[in-house]
Amino acid sequence: MKKKIGLSAVVLMASLLTASISSSAETTSSRPVSADIFVEKVKNLKSDFINGVDISSIVSLEQSGVKFYSNSGKKQDIMKTLRQSGVNYVRVRVWNNPYDTKGNGYGGGNSDLKKAIEIGKRATANGMKVLVDFHYSDFWADPAKQQVPKAWKSFNFEKKKQALYSYTKKSLKTLIDQGVNVGMVQIGNETNGAFVGEKDWTKISSLFNEGSRAVRSFNQHILVALHFTNPETEGRYRNIALMLKENKVDYDVFASSYYPFWHGTLSNLTAVLKDVANISGKKVMVAETSYAYTASDGDGHENTAPKKSGQTLSYPITVQGQAHSVRDVIQAVSDVGTPGIGVFYWEPAWLPVGKPGHLKQNKMKWEKYGSGWASSYAKEYDPEDAGKWFGGSAVDNQALFDFSGHPLSSLNVFKYVRTGAVAPLKIDEIKEVSVSIIEGKELVLPSSIMATYNDGTQKNVAVNWDQQMVQQALKGGAGQYDITGTVQGGMIAKMMLNIHPRNLVANSSFEEEDRTKWNITYDPGTLPHTDFQWKESDAKTGNYSLHFYSDQRVGFNVEQTITNLESGYYDLSMFLQGGNPGVSEMYLYAIVDGKEYKAMTEVNGWLNWSNPKLSHIPVANRKITIGARIKADAGAWGTLDDFELYKEK
Repeated sequence: MKKKIGLSAVVLMASLLTASISSSAETTSSRPVSADIFVEKVKNLKSDFINGVDISSIVSLEQSGVKFYSNSGKKQDIMKTLRQSGVNYVRVRVWNNPYDTKGNGYGGGNSDLKKAIEIGKRATANGMKVLVDFHYSDFWADPAKQQVPKAWKSFNFEKKKQALYSYTKKSLKTLIDQGVNVGMVQIGNETNGAFVGEKDWTKISSLFNEGSRAVRSFNQHILVALHFTNPETEGRYRNIALMLKENKVDYDVFASSYYPFWHGTLSNLTAVLKDVANISGKKVMVAETSYAYTASDGDGHENTAPKKSGQTLSYPITVQGQAHSVRDVIQAVSDVGTPGIGVFYWEPAWLPVGKPGHLKQNKMKWEKYGSGWASSYAKEYDPEDAGKWFGGSAVDNQALFDFSGHPLSSLNVFKYVRTGAVAPLKIDEIKEVSVSIIEGKELVLPSSIMATYNDGTQKNVAVNWDQQMVQQALKGGAGQYDITGTVQGGMIAKMMLNIHPRNLVANSSFEEEDRTKWNITYDPGTLPHTDFQWKESDAKTGNYSLHFYSDQRVGFNVEQTITNLESGYYDLSMFLQGGNPGVSEMYLYAIVDGKEYKAMTEVNGWLNWSNPKLSHIPVANRKITIGARIKADAGAWGTLDDFELYKEK
């Protein structure tokens, strides 16, 4: 006798079957796709996570003749290419009136409402939402510049509030009436401590609320974002979030700029955004990020990155390094949890309008179409910055398209973060190494060099240096030399060889036990307060340095007399770091034939090394006394290291 299966059992079996199929499909789709770059799948990425780009300069670029292509190399609307690459949101800035009295554009895309409408309509037609970024200025607004629009310059605060409300509501209505799918509105741009010319947080908050009120009166479903920057500054975002809460500012999203070469670690970004979300109960996101894929300049106008100093370049300057950077920023925001809603890449299509060697022609296009970051016409509004440094794109090497408009593999990171992507393993970057020797000493070259692979791993690989270049450098004597080598597979390695003239200072960094060449004298009334300290973290090089501290007052000279010198000119330098100097007098000195030469210096905190130098010191009688004078208030501390005296060639 057959048993009848009840309806509930059938439903249960169907559910189990569906779950099994879904599970299988999920397992299949969760496998990384084959690609030409590696992208680790972002953990716990929400299905509605914003993968956005800011392409505010696109119309001016196209007017300048820039063309864009599909992945297959065919001409294609950039909006379609972006959508195919996983982008689901477009950000567009709006300046009130970026034109001079004769109608000449200030540049930076001449980003007025008309262009925002055109960009917004094209984005909407390709299935993407739009974030409208109102700067409430006639040109760039950032922490250093929050200028009032020309038309509002004479307004008192109350009139300024009314103008901001009316302008926001009217502009937003125009955008939506034109069919733009506005999903978010940004009230101000990088408003760290000023907004529309106001610096008082009560007034800033009141202006924020006028913008928010305009958005709310039109559509309750549009998100209101506020935008800030410098998340690396301790306490900044916490203080801003508390200020907004105290002033009862109505907003939905706390947005941050995050450029990895300026703005600290990703773990810090996640931590400060979590803190903001906990304090405010708001959503958080990154409104701007980017990274360089090449160090080359595409248009003859200097780029913002990479720089040799002042920037943290944690990823290779390659297409793969760029992809890793974007992926990791997305992961950092996703790690915030539910409040983390998205990431926007800033100006991934701001390409050259011509080649670097065609600077004259490029300038004509920047001026005519506003396709550079600023035109000369901007000087009437921004005389101190744009008026002096106007020109082309400073981020063409941070685009997600190559200089000719073809999409880079890194553009696909927006879809690969959902699946992961794998590629054949290869070396992505070999960091340049630096080797220093004293002239005449034996040169020992590194036999291996650190290579970064496209999956992000690193290991040492064997290197063969060009021996002819090495021998030519050694014959050349003191100076800097570029040496190349090859690693397995033929990839080029680079080495900077620094050949220093012989340092004439005995025991110049205090590493040797015999320090009798150094003479230390203390000011009258002070007890000895220096020692040769063994502490690597306080030394410029090696393990030892000359340390000083006194809870009374600091006052001493440390010097060395050097004899049997050849007649000629000499250069002297040292390194110094420390803190709490109070009223101080610190300098490097040289004494020749009773004449003293000085280079004043100071201490600025732990490991902020000062490097005073004296050049062209004449020596005729074969003798010089070199040293340092340190005088400071009670509690001052610091270390001196690496005295160097060289004869000029």
